[in-house]
Amino acid sequence: MAITNAEILDAVGSMSVLDLTAFIKEIEEKFGVSAAAVAVAAGGAAGAPAAAAAEQTEFTVFILTPGEQKVSAIKAVRELTGLGLKEAKDLVDGAPKAVKEGVSKADADAALKKLIEAGATGEIK
Repeated sequence: MAITNAEILDAVGSMSVLDLTAFIKEIEEKFGVSAAAVAVAAGGAAGAPAAAAAEQTEFTVFILTPGEQKVSAIKAVRELTGLGLKEAKDLVDGAPKAVKEGVSKADADAALKKLIEAGATGEIK
C-alpha cells in the first residue's frame, strides 16, 4: 500500500513546529541535503519507516506555568534568553512556550533548574 502525497501533507500539517523542525533535521541527515532541497527529498522520507532513534543531542526547554512568583519566572526567562522585559513577560504569559531551543543536555538541565528555582514549572524535550 503506497502513501499518497495528500496523506504525507496531512501528516506534516498536523505536526507541531518543534516536531517539524526535528523532522527536517532528520531528512537533512538521512539524505545529506540542506533545508533548501528538503522539498525534493521529503516525499521519500515521509514514506519510509522511521529509523532507529539516534541519541538526542539537542534539547528544548519549555516553561509550562510561571507559578505563583510570576516576576521571578520573568527574571529567570530574561536571564536565560537575553530578552527584554516585555518579550520575557509575553513569553511567560503565553506559557507553555519554548524558552531555549537546540541546547545541550547540560544547558537544558541548568535552564530547567533555574526556572524551577524561580517557582515556574517546566520540562525538557
